[in-house]
Amino acid sequence: MPDPIVVLVTCGSEEEALKIANALVEEHLAACVNLVSPVRSIYRWEGKIWDEKEWLLIIKTQKQRFEELEKKVKSLHSYSVPEIISLPIVEGSSSYLKWIRENTK
Repeated sequence: MPDPIVVLVTCGSEEEALKIANALVEEHLAACVNLVSPVRSIYRWEGKIWDEKEWLLIIKTQKQRFEELEKKVKSLHSYSVPEIISLPIVEGSSSYLKWIRENTK
């Protein structure tokens, strides 16, 4: 059985977040993408501490699609090192997990 995962990606603008989310769903790389906005990100980059507003994508997919999803995000993302991290879905509604599988083939 395929392994369901959640992938987190942050974006610098709502337009970029929408572009990435739509592409992932259209290409069946994600069953669903939630946009959480804005989130406040505090991070170190190039020796400086940044405090920025970002848009968080919460992406539901299968582990087997991660590599393709990562390539697509990188091709559309404006950051040189975008956040693209995967978390396992340990438990979930069987009907929802089935829906993820069916929509990420």
